[in-house]
Amino acid sequence: MPPARAAKRRGRPCNWAHMSATPPISNQTVLFFTGRVDASGDITTFDAWTDRSLLDSMEGGGINWPSSCRNGTCRTCFAQVLSGQVQHVVEWPGLSSDEMADGFALPCVAHPLGDVCLRRPD
Repeated sequence: MPPARAAKRRGRPCNWAHMSATPPISNQTVLFFTGRVDASGDITTFDAWTDRSLLDSMEGGGINWPSSCRNGTCRTCFAQVLSGQVQHVVEWPGLSSDEMADGFALPCVAHPLGDVCLRRPD
């Protein structure tokens, strides 16, 4: 399926999909998950590819998300993970341990481990 197959579907809440705490066996098994962006209750859906950062997947789905460094240091892409799990591909992303524990992520260096819903903090 093309990366932008569901770029502008709206209406499903972020907690709509069943979330599993178990990551896929391998990235070869699942090519992409469903990603959602919650912008004040307006849900936009995109394909969250396992071999790409969430930022790359969002941009491929037509979502304009703020970004700058693309290496996890500037925090321009800072996001709250409302549901699902992500894995940062750099050892020390520009997040404090408290921010990570509170469910924040940097989409430029984070890959999905399942369906995920993100929101830009106010």
